[in-house]
Amino acid sequence: MVTIELAGRTLVVTGGLTGIGRAIADLFLKAGANVVVGDIACAAGSERIDRHELRVRTDVTKREDAERLISEAVAAFGRIDFVVNNSGISTMDYAIDIHEEDWDKVMDVNAKGVYLVSQAAAKQLLRQGGGGRIVNIASQAGKNGYRCMGNYCASKHAVLGFTKTMAVELAKEQILVNAVCPGIVETDMKRRERIEGGMLRGMTAEEILAEDRSQVPLGRTAEPEDVANVVLFLASPLSSYMTGQAINVTGGMTMH
Repeated sequence: MVTIELAGRTLVVTGGLTGIGRAIADLFLKAGANVVVGDIACAAGSERIDRHELRVRTDVTKREDAERLISEAVAAFGRIDFVVNNSGISTMDYAIDIHEEDWDKVMDVNAKGVYLVSQAAAKQLLRQGGGGRIVNIASQAGKNGYRCMGNYCASKHAVLGFTKTMAVELAKEQILVNAVCPGIVETDMKRRERIEGGMLRGMTAEEILAEDRSQVPLGRTAEPEDVANVVLFLASPLSSYMTGQAINVTGGMTMH
């Protein structure tokens, strides 16, 4: 059995209070890392939870918040080693009915947020030297199209394009940039999507859950921990020859 030990290393994770982000934060804490959670739902300013966890209120759509998140992490723990861009939102509507404000809102959080936090993080990693890891939580919606999720799909396709470009540009500095593409994950956001999507499609949330499960070869939808496990792998020495990749965590639902 291989144990991944990250004592003395520091993770910055956006959207880290709930869902996939919280699962990532908890797993890295168990591996011994310091964890800095950036989330718009954090208390104003910054809050030290214990000697290994700092929470910083962060709106990833604002440059000043992205830069402050990174600077607070360095001030608290001396350096950063891993950055996970996990913040994400969704709205549900058919493509021809998407409101412009919903398009802008989803693109701002899901795509612009990755750009702003990644840029601030990369500059810090370059100042430090010694490499580092950036992991972007994309989605299988970054590879496929899905009914009633046109703006979300567009934002996640953008994340994959930006991931590949950063990977090429930062490789010589040993800053590895990869993406994780979850499938159907049991989070509060997904449960809301089933309700809203069901209303649009004339289905119940329970019927959409059954439809979801029927599309997964492994027979179940994912838990947040399934995604966190792959993120931990990408932060470990086991993935030291991987960059620019978009790794599916879909139970076989997406195979490319």
